[in-house]
Amino acid sequence: MYIVIEGQDGTGKDTQAKKLKEYFESQGKKVVAYAESGTASEDEFISEIAKLNYGSKQDIDHRTRVLLYLVNRYEQWRKLAEPALKNGDIVITTRCWFSTLIYEGYGGGVSKSLITKLHKTVMPGSYFNPDKIILLTIPEAEQQKRLGTQTDKKWDRKQEVWKSKGNEFQRKINAAYLKIAKEYDIKPVDASGTIEEVFNKILEQLEPHFLATYAANDSSEKDDLVLGELRVV
Repeated sequence: MYIVIEGQDGTGKDTQAKKLKEYFESQGKKVVAYAESGTASEDEFISEIAKLNYGSKQDIDHRTRVLLYLVNRYEQWRKLAEPALKNGDIVITTRCWFSTLIYEGYGGGVSKSLITKLHKTVMPGSYFNPDKIILLTIPEAEQQKRLGTQTDKKWDRKQEVWKSKGNEFQRKINAAYLKIAKEYDIKPVDASGTIEEVFNKILEQLEPHFLATYAANDSSEKDDLVLGELRVV
């Protein structure tokens, strides 16, 4: 089973991915979970690229960022996700190619067709067909509150290239996520509640179909969500 947790900054993606991993592990499942950004990776190569994208103050063109994100995306997929999926394990990632399409495309002005073409060329078809995408959203006021309190031992997260943008930019990103959700028929999850409240909402989306499907090991009942077409929206 391959699950993606997506959403704008400050929605608690990593927190919810960790809880979901623990939930599955408590059922005796093997789980591989990682952030596509590479910010928490123990792999030196991936970690260094993440530092360039998030911790560096040098002037990096948005096209360059597309390439850097894609490198980390591919390397972690081949090193972590592919082996786990072949072994029948669960894979949970925070973010997918939607993040690059939204932040570098809608936000940074890079051609969305170029972003799509690059991903279709580099990433394998299985990458674009997750069993479930959980898309977290929060109201603007709550997002600004959360972004103002985020910390990281590696760098000042409040100075990251996207988090340091103003409210107008964040509204553009949030609108792009809602556009993507509508285009791909993804029901957003309101992440403005407590950690437990949000987690229960995630389980509500997963349990009726996907947990039962996984337990039965019935691959014929996958969700109709197919991202392999890589539509440009």
